[in-house]
Amino acid sequence: MFNEVYDVIVVGAGHAGSEAAAAAANMGSKTLLVTMNLQNIAQMSCNPAMGGIAKGQIVREIDALGGYSGIVSDTSAIQFKMLNKSKGPAMWSPRVQSDRMRFAEDWRLLLEQTDNLDFYQEMVSGLLIEGNEVIGVKTSLGVEIRSKTVVLTNGTFLNGLIHIGDKNFGGGRAGEKAATGITEQLVDLGFDSGRMKTGTPPRVDGRSLDYSKMVEQPGDVNPEKFSYLDITKPLEKQRACHMTYTSPDVHNLLREGFDRSPMFNGRIKSLGPRYCPSIEDKINRFADKDRHQLFIEPEGWNTCEVYVNGFSTSLPEDVQFNALRSVVGFENVKFFRPGYAIEYDYFPPTQLKHTLETKLVNGLYFAGQINGTTGYEEAASQGLMAGINASLKVQEKDVFTLKRDEAYIGVLIDDLITKGTEEPYRMFTSRAEYRTLLRQDNADLRLTPKGFDLGLASEKRLRRMEEKHEAAKRFVSFFETTSVKPEEINPILESKNSAVVKQSGKLFKVFARPNIDMEDIRQVKSVEGYIQENNLDREVVEQTEIQVKYSGYIAKEKNNADKLNRLEYVKIPENFDYSKIKSMSFEAREKLKKIQPITVSQASRISGVSPNDISVLLVYMGR
Repeated sequence: MFNEVYDVIVVGAGHAGSEAAAAAANMGSKTLLVTMNLQNIAQMSCNPAMGGIAKGQIVREIDALGGYSGIVSDTSAIQFKMLNKSKGPAMWSPRVQSDRMRFAEDWRLLLEQTDNLDFYQEMVSGLLIEGNEVIGVKTSLGVEIRSKTVVLTNGTFLNGLIHIGDKNFGGGRAGEKAATGITEQLVDLGFDSGRMKTGTPPRVDGRSLDYSKMVEQPGDVNPEKFSYLDITKPLEKQRACHMTYTSPDVHNLLREGFDRSPMFNGRIKSLGPRYCPSIEDKINRFADKDRHQLFIEPEGWNTCEVYVNGFSTSLPEDVQFNALRSVVGFENVKFFRPGYAIEYDYFPPTQLKHTLETKLVNGLYFAGQINGTTGYEEAASQGLMAGINASLKVQEKDVFTLKRDEAYIGVLIDDLITKGTEEPYRMFTSRAEYRTLLRQDNADLRLTPKGFDLGLASEKRLRRMEEKHEAAKRFVSFFETTSVKPEEINPILESKNSAVVKQSGKLFKVFARPNIDMEDIRQVKSVEGYIQENNLDREVVEQTEIQVKYSGYIAKEKNNADKLNRLEYVKIPENFDYSKIKSMSFEAREKLKKIQPITVSQASRISGVSPNDISVLLVYMGR
């Protein structure tokens, strides 16, 4: 049936698997995407949205490298918001509300139009291993498919167990069976495994809700988009979300079911995401709060199905229903399906290299929730990197990794493989020490040249980035060289309660003031004239404003990154024997031996390794 040997087999077609398959195929590798149900490619298992705090930066980075998530997010969006706009640009984070069905359909159509990519619907029950090399996969029907590399992106399906109250049953997602066999084989091969939990809220009938009692949450007046390519366009119309609140009555009704809650009666033993707790966890942990926000999110342009964001739960369905009926606007709510929790297997990511290839089996890569992460965006970025590196391995080319000062993707992967995680890992801006460098607006400037060199980002994408970069550079130069007279600038300064000037000066100096923004400075005739004459678009204008107003911060952070990066070039020999360094702490020796860092910089980020341990290591290495 499968006579040829594939370059890359991707197991699972969620967000990680879809990006992995697209990357490998677009880089010229003969790729097979195997999944249990081809109708559920890139399914949004939880909320119908992409992006958000730090996650939006990741989607922009995927797009800049040549991935598909940004494009699909744009084509299936029903609302766009730039979050944190009141803060500095390092915190700005794009987010879209998505049409769930269109998102999956657009992903599938893009994949079907991708050269070098084949599809097969079956459950993979095991790996084909020779020595310490993966040579393919085996399906539940006994079909053996050979390949040079394999990328596992199993999501929540590995021995998945769904909980609703005191009921539980096997499943990787509501209505879909769990995947079995792979965990047991990997453990036999010497891998450590663990269990994690995530949850989802009820989906309800929007026709049964009273939106007049809720607070409308519209999208941005002038919406932007994710992809840097011009093949997608900003939304011209949008669907509103709504907000309401729980109450003490709702909390009391929920508490009545605590004795039947798998979270509290011991049925669920694994840890869930700390920053996305269930509603029962919230009212238990934050007993002093008498209400919690609920965001009512439509699942698409035309469907009446609604996602109740903030009400994730595994309580019995009757408890869920009665409690929701006491929420303002939900008095007559009708359920489409109840919320549930799901436990699944994962593999601590310290067992991986920076490429996401496993240390134990050559050619085997892990991406997504199998590595202990949570979120579509985190999964998609790992899938992209695993697909890239699997393809590079087959082509016998150098590996591709990203440093912490180059991308949020670099922060994510370095955190996972260096520190590991015992609870579902979610990306935040606070995890990135160089977030002024890693903004959502400059992901193309940072990463598109790298994507182009890989053969992943198109020449059109590269040229567009270069044009944007040069246009912004010229506009910054305009501010540095153009003067403005007091009589023209002072009325603007007075309107902003900013100190007036007594003589002509460069526009750059005035524009750099914290309370003067682009809208203000465009009142100067020469500025608006320059924008119109050069036909500058929003991206160039925004990029220029950031470079003028934050140039000092950016330069300082870049200098700090360069200093710390020097340790990135101090390589630690392979299979280094840490037991010989007796003056190093026992904990440090154990951690270093387990994780086997490649560089001294990576070693310094391992939990339990102190600056003194690093100094001892450098002395021992003769540095």
